[in-house]
Amino acid sequence: MQVTGGGRGDRRVLSRTPWAGASPTRGEFRALAPPAISSPTLAWPPSSPAWLPIRPFAAGAGAAARRAGSRPGLSPAPVSFNAGLPFSPPPHGTGCPRIISRSQWGARAPKSRVPLKTPVPFVIIHHTEGNPCTSQASCSRQVKGIQNYHMNTQRWSDIGYNFLIGEDGNVYEGRGWSTMGAHAKNWNSKSLGFSFLGSFTSRVPNNAALNAGKSLIQCAVSKGFLSRSYTLKGHRNVNPTSCPGNALYGVISKWPRFKA
Repeated sequence: MQVTGGGRGDRRVLSRTPWAGASPTRGEFRALAPPAISSPTLAWPPSSPAWLPIRPFAAGAGAAARRAGSRPGLSPAPVSFNAGLPFSPPPHGTGCPRIISRSQWGARAPKSRVPLKTPVPFVIIHHTEGNPCTSQASCSRQVKGIQNYHMNTQRWSDIGYNFLIGEDGNVYEGRGWSTMGAHAKNWNSKSLGFSFLGSFTSRVPNNAALNAGKSLIQCAVSKGFLSRSYTLKGHRNVNPTSCPGNALYGVISKWPRFKA
């Protein structure tokens, strides 16, 4: 783990929005565009087909269906979908990923907090340079280990990052939206620090993590914690470090609003 966090932020909060959309007449799995999940109760693998509503049939469509040999009210064209996938309603809202709260992953109480003045103009991407994790249980263990290292060894007031992103597709609350982080020296007071769990020098995070990371940035904007005219940077762009790893850096350098 590259340790350059410190700085001002080391002087020693999440929306659970249930889906309440109207139920359409019927739907089918038909596209490969991963939807953004706004509710922590909705889990959707990014590689799974997206749920899209079918346009209702016009009057007389039932007769046409009978002539085509199909049941009235259903499309005469064959409809294919993966029956093994669970049915989920279409997501909506802020597009926030599923965020695991501090209490859910078993965080220690911080020694102190410094308020973060938002919206901030920058978001800075890191990697933890530790072991990968692909389940909520294993990612929670990783996050707890990082918090212990930051608090016990680095003598910081809390885990340094604002949020951490796992290859299970979940985001883990660190210092959160409203507390200054300790992730990028001299930049903590004007940025949010998002760190991918794992080492990404020679490989990129999986799609679940990358999609969660992109959704988290949009979530920050929609909630008013990150400026709409934000600038995206890698840790190496603001401090002398190899973080967030060459492979991950190559990915985020192609994301919107990146500037070295």
